[in-house]
Amino acid sequence: MGVNGIMSKIIILGATGSLGRHVVQQAVAAKHDVSVLTRSLPVAPAEIPEGVVVHQGDLTTMSTSALAAIFRNHEVVINAAGNVAQGKVFVELVDHIVASLELIPEAERPVCWFLAGLGLLDIDGRGRKGVDLPTIGQTYWPHRSNFDRIRKTNLDWRILCPGPMVDERPLGLTRLRISLDRLPLEIPDEIQSVPDSSALRFLSSHMSELVVPYQDAAALMLTNIARDGEMSHHRVGLARPPEGYTR
Repeated sequence: MGVNGIMSKIIILGATGSLGRHVVQQAVAAKHDVSVLTRSLPVAPAEIPEGVVVHQGDLTTMSTSALAAIFRNHEVVINAAGNVAQGKVFVELVDHIVASLELIPEAERPVCWFLAGLGLLDIDGRGRKGVDLPTIGQTYWPHRSNFDRIRKTNLDWRILCPGPMVDERPLGLTRLRISLDRLPLEIPDEIQSVPDSSALRFLSSHMSELVVPYQDAAALMLTNIARDGEMSHHRVGLARPPEGYTR
């Protein structure tokens, strides 16, 4: 069964992507009732496990009302579609998804997971984020735009903000450092007063700790799908265990 023995109706967007396929596999293994939305039926049947309901349609061109009708029949929506490198197109995609969810009566809206990156997490107590640093902001600004859109809604949202993700054996959630709204690192107090260039060096020097397996990222989302859970209305970061950690 799913979390705490409860099976949920989950729809996954971007289900054949690098992260999405792991979400699908784990959701099926946990006995959730899983659906996906895809533009075309998968070439290889293994891409979508047996028993998964496939809704065929183009996420970018479907009307908000058509999307809302699909989303309304689910308890959880996990969006792994889109890429920050798409810039404005990515922002428009997330806005389209959010607008569709907003058409659903508030009491019937599903729990929603969105995907961003570590640049959306706070670096210090002043709320400075990676996307506030010029070098990062030039590329990852869509994450800020999407966050601004999502947090203005009444959705039960949470945003996964990982660093680079890789196809490696999972470390397991009990070993990962998991944070809400800020970097999942030991951040020195003096970081608040350093210039952006020094904050960027701090991030760069710890990047290896922020590389996480896709399987762990997928597991984190699926383990936290309860309505009004502890991650509700938060940006969520994750990092490898500190060097020398042996648990």
